[in-house]
Amino acid sequence: MLRFNGIPLFSSVHSLTEQLEQLHDNILERVRGIARIACALYDPDTDLLKTFINSTHQGHAIVNYEYPLSDSTSLLTMSQQRTCRVIDDIRRDIPPGNPHSDWLIDQGYTSSFTMPMFNGQNFLGFIFIDSTRSSVFTDTVQRDLMMLCNNINLTIAAEVTAVNALLATAQAARDFADLRDFETGKHLTRMAQFARLIAKGVAAQYRLSDEKIEHIHLFASLHDIGKIGIPDKILLKPARLNAQERAVMQGHVAKGVQIIEKVLKDYQVGHLADAQVMLNIVACHHEFLDGSGYPNGLTAEDIPIEARIVTVADIFDALTSERPYKTPWPVTDALIELERMVEAGKLDAECVASLRNQQAEASEIVARFRDEQL
Repeated sequence: MLRFNGIPLFSSVHSLTEQLEQLHDNILERVRGIARIACALYDPDTDLLKTFINSTHQGHAIVNYEYPLSDSTSLLTMSQQRTCRVIDDIRRDIPPGNPHSDWLIDQGYTSSFTMPMFNGQNFLGFIFIDSTRSSVFTDTVQRDLMMLCNNINLTIAAEVTAVNALLATAQAARDFADLRDFETGKHLTRMAQFARLIAKGVAAQYRLSDEKIEHIHLFASLHDIGKIGIPDKILLKPARLNAQERAVMQGHVAKGVQIIEKVLKDYQVGHLADAQVMLNIVACHHEFLDGSGYPNGLTAEDIPIEARIVTVADIFDALTSERPYKTPWPVTDALIELERMVEAGKLDAECVASLRNQQAEASEIVARFRDEQL
């Protein structure tokens, strides 16, 4: 098993999807006809509900799907009022015309129960439960389901809390030190959006589930968290770093892993398989396929796919963003540079091709989350 400072970079711990499948089996012992349980996450930056995890016993799972929350009056109201929804006859009560409603009808689902998820006051998304039988969700069944669904909510909220704690730690350190590097909030948002865009584009090639894609999106913004431990005189030096300074700068990777390990331990979520995605991103996002990266000189398949995705996202953002020492590159020029790095054997070709194939979406992210003039 590949390790970083003694920390395993891969894990066989049960994923959220596997936990949901076990919960599904438990529900079926109490309620017959539950064909599907699925969770969708909400992204407030884009107003999108996105497929995340599912357990589907009957029908085909809907994957890689997103929908604006504001386009659904009923779901928007539920998110605002913290209410649940029961539909006893899907064909009668849900009008066709969008991919999700049409998909529900095609699968033969007859009734559904929907519950919003929250982390404190923050809306996280929805849990959708569908049945092939009508009028399944009686008051008694709803009470049982709400108790079980709270376990899903708490597990997802724990991960979000850990990530938010890490981001808050980084922000507090930057504020306290009056640090003015390029790790702005918009940079972190762009990183998350670019990483998800790339991951969606390579999902088929690398067999990435919606769960894996969303964790890459969630954790990408933590890639350089270790920089809060680098002295300003090095982090903000306007000139080229010397060999000793470069070694200190590269130490931010190990510092980042240490920070994440501590927060995962403090929040008691380090046992989760998804925590390994976070660690992999922080530990390996400066590695190159040809072994010329740092800190471990990993090559090719030794670099986890989530780190390869974040590496491409990070370089693309650096090229297309303004810095005190450079003007932003046009998206087309940045893509050409990434492709040059592919030819040099440094970057994952599929990840770069994903950006190229979604150039319009990438350009929209650049424009929408542009930093203020430096």
